[in-house]
Amino acid sequence: MTAVLMDGKALAAKVRADVARDVAALGHVGLATVLVGDDPASHVYIAAKHKAATEAGIDARDVRLPADTSEEDVLALVDRLNHDDEVDGILVQLPLPGHLDETKVTYAVSPAKDVDGFHPVNAGNLYLGTPIHVPATPSGCMELLAAYDVDPAGKEAVVIGRSEIVGRPMAMLLMHANATVTVCHSRTRDLAAHVSRADIVVAAVGRPGIVNAEMVKPGAAVLDVGLTRTDEGIRGDVDASVASVAGHLTPMPGGTGPMTIACLLQSTLKAARYRRGLLAFPGA
Repeated sequence: MTAVLMDGKALAAKVRADVARDVAALGHVGLATVLVGDDPASHVYIAAKHKAATEAGIDARDVRLPADTSEEDVLALVDRLNHDDEVDGILVQLPLPGHLDETKVTYAVSPAKDVDGFHPVNAGNLYLGTPIHVPATPSGCMELLAAYDVDPAGKEAVVIGRSEIVGRPMAMLLMHANATVTVCHSRTRDLAAHVSRADIVVAAVGRPGIVNAEMVKPGAAVLDVGLTRTDEGIRGDVDASVASVAGHLTPMPGGTGPMTIACLLQSTLKAARYRRGLLAFPGA
């Protein structure tokens, strides 16, 4: 068996084209990103997000602050962006410098503009099965499954990782799609035993090759979210040998990564519709 590769680049290109069409019809969509400090990876991520947003016709505002910016000043900036009618979506790039309270800053973002889906209003609605803004990487994973006709309903799914950004929202989305979900993490005993039962595996822990062919159920759909830069280049959480066993597999790179940015653009478009009253924001 050779796995069908789930082409995230091709699907992301379609999603981005759809967003660009809808942005043009809407007239103006604004996204503000906030980057505090000089984390090299964050600079790369912000550049990629701005490039994609600009290509989709979104007005991308790049706000950068020195690493020693006070928490008071960061919160004041977020408040100004919350009340700026030219800004539909706000993204605070993580990690923040150590002296800043990440929870306090991300919670300060207006829920309707929180395109990352980190605010407790958005996290709570996802938990309740009434999603508003959902973290982009899990959204992209679900779009990939749908594009390749992998229906989670009735299937066993294993999510490796329990972060607020990927693991937990991924588990919620799969559960709402009627999968039976197991979340594994650093204290899980016998990871291989759990993975071997899974029809769908989402690996999101940043440990290269943690999932190998011996662990994977023949025909399973395996989504590789983990990304680690090594001396040998970029490696995912899924070993290359899995391609000989799995039914579907996301490549690394070119799988879940492109879909993350595409789904961020979708969320920004949705935020613009909320601000214009084209969608009713719950509780507003």
